[in-house]
Amino acid sequence: MTAFKPLVFSGVQPTGNLHLGNYLGAIRKFVALQADNDCIYCVVDLHSITAQLVHEDLKGQIRSIAAAFIASGIDPEKHIVFNQSAVPQHAELAWIFNCVARIGWMNRMTQFKDKAGKDRENASLGLLAYPSLMAADILVYRGTHVPVGDDQKQHLELARDIAMKFNLDFRDNIRATGTGVDILVGDEPVHAYFPMVEPMIEGPAPRVMSLRDGTKKMSKSDPSDLSRINLMDDAETISKKIRKAKTDPEALPSEAEGLKGRPEAENLVGIYAALSDRSKADVLSEFGGQQFSTFKPALVDLAVTVLSPITAEMRRLMDDTAHIDAILRNGGERARARAEKTMAEVSDIIGFLR
Repeated sequence: MTAFKPLVFSGVQPTGNLHLGNYLGAIRKFVALQADNDCIYCVVDLHSITAQLVHEDLKGQIRSIAAAFIASGIDPEKHIVFNQSAVPQHAELAWIFNCVARIGWMNRMTQFKDKAGKDRENASLGLLAYPSLMAADILVYRGTHVPVGDDQKQHLELARDIAMKFNLDFRDNIRATGTGVDILVGDEPVHAYFPMVEPMIEGPAPRVMSLRDGTKKMSKSDPSDLSRINLMDDAETISKKIRKAKTDPEALPSEAEGLKGRPEAENLVGIYAALSDRSKADVLSEFGGQQFSTFKPALVDLAVTVLSPITAEMRRLMDDTAHIDAILRNGGERARARAEKTMAEVSDIIGFLR
């Protein structure tokens, strides 16, 4: 069987400040993947208007995400870093996928239900069709792998459904145009134009929770800035936030089992473990039996050591917007060349005249 050429795609929305959870849960993984993969990393600005149409400084937020990518170690010359709206083929393929996908599929998306809330009738059509655009983001490059968290797995399953329906609906045209490859789906051979996208969830992903409430994820939308460590925070601010982080009066346990029922303790230990590339058990073997008055200063030192170089480089890049814009423009041109080839072939498969 012929295989699709492996390609990793992922994106981050330009909404609010990037925080420690974004870095540990996504960006750090993006950096690691580029060593052995062809990678495309996108600032998904089209997605950012699905729930909030008007942004105070969307251009600045786009640049900030790009700066975070580069400051964290993503190489924009070896790989592609760009903003989604610079490549119109994303929206073009999304429209075709809107016609492939079924309304019932979209209605089952739990993220739409969560974000639309009780006032579903007042939600934007873009919010409902968000997963179709996400599928197009990946498949316009015939991407094969996507690093995601658990909250996006359902969207990737939908991308696979859309790809499979397109492949089956146009199976004869795909073969006639010579643009497909033979793949196995389960035990069944399929001549496919689009690959079956695979999620990349390697190992236990660090789940970074709010510093004010260990039962809630760290979020850009939390009204309290003390709930998160932003990537642009300086050392003094990081120290203040960790010192003020909610804890309980008990000492740290010596084993990970002892963190059950102690969400704030588990969160801070998990952050230390993730920043130091160690297990929670290993961290507790060092700090077990100690009070938070001892553990928090150690966490401050570690967080500042890891994040300060990234923050400094982000600030330097954000002061040179012409440089950031040039990187995004170059990435957009390279991404567009790939996407144009896909759309020419998709148009031929469907029967459009171009």
